Amino acid sequence: MAGALLACAALCAPAQAQTEYRAAVLRVDTPGPLPISRLDLPPDDLGFAGGALGTADNATTGSFMKQTFVTEDVLATPGTAEAEMQRLLDGGTRFVVVLADEAMTVRLADLAGDRALLFNAGASGDVLRNAECRANLLHTAPSDAMLADALAQFLVWKRWGNWFLIEGSHPEDTALAEAYRRAAKKFGAKIVEERVFEDTGGARRTDSGHVQVQAQMPVFTQRAKAHDVVVAADHAGVFAAWLPFHTWEPRPVAGSGGLMPVSWHPAHEAWGAMQWQTRFEKQHGRPARPEDYQVWMALRSLGEAATRTTSDDFDTLVEFITGPRFELAAFKGQKLTYRDWDGQLRQPVLLSMGPVTVSVSPQDGFLHQVSQLDTLGTDRAETGCTRMTARED
Repeated sequence: MAGALLACAALCAPAQAQTEYRAAVLRVDTPGPLPISRLDLPPDDLGFAGGALGTADNATTGSFMKQTFVTEDVLATPGTAEAEMQRLLDGGTRFVVVLADEAMTVRLADLAGDRALLFNAGASGDVLRNAECRANLLHTAPSDAMLADALAQFLVWKRWGNWFLIEGSHPEDTALAEAYRRAAKKFGAKIVEERVFEDTGGARRTDSGHVQVQAQMPVFTQRAKAHDVVVAADHAGVFAAWLPFHTWEPRPVAGSGGLMPVSWHPAHEAWGAMQWQTRFEKQHGRPARPEDYQVWMALRSLGEAATRTTSDDFDTLVEFITGPRFELAAFKGQKLTYRDWDGQLRQPVLLSMGPVTVSVSPQDGFLHQVSQLDTLGTDRAETGCTRMTARED
């Protein structure tokens, strides 16, 4: 009799209810010129593919804990983005991964307010981590400062300390060039000369367009002061791809062309990355891009919080993600965490060129009193962000 009662207690108890976690990936496509190479044309599922893998990974762990994860993919234009965000908020979606430029990212964060936590998976501008930081905005995309510092450490380690800096004429190029100036000063390199390459608006992928830029490069780089390396600041993608093998002096090229600092690269295999690459390619039939990886990290942040807290309370999840107990395993050799002063995800940066990953920063020998990862980007003492004050308000 007792055995029958125990069996009934196990079998007749109501099933545990499923807990659902809803998120969205909001990609805002801005019209602009085509990239120089057709190999750089963005795939239709850019970012969304990383989100699909992140959701699947969350579901794998969640299945043992009666947790389900649902992610909505939203494609918008600058004219429809705010309406789409409002729709998501009204529908109860409280975690949104954003792929947009800096200005749109700020507008969407302000629209969301305390109704949602946003993850910036696309914009690298340092202003988003400083003057334009927001309490409800975290960053899985590395900042310009992080990328510049990662490259600077490697160049200094190589003893290529004299830089010829070439920046583009667009505002985002100017901001990136400033990050390289800051990095040079920080790590003891010297910018021996600076030049600005003006974008004349030519057709980049027509014969006349690329021939014109190619023909300009040797003359444009002529008579530069003695330098070890050419560093390109070309967020707009106008000229940097044409620098290797077209400079007047035979020098290595780094930055926006040549050796490039990135969050992710298809050649990255260390620390278990090969299995991530394989799963992604099997699902989507193409190599992963940095945007895919950055979206994946954002959704995995939510999954990690759900697993560790077993809660579906918004404030509890946000407190965990932004708190000291959060750690994200992301195939980079160490656990990643969010900085409490600007919301930036600490992470190693890959230095890649063509089919190989040349190195990974931080480089050995660059030390920090708290975390070696904080040698990359804006440190606590340097921050211009008042996001913690904003959070309290």
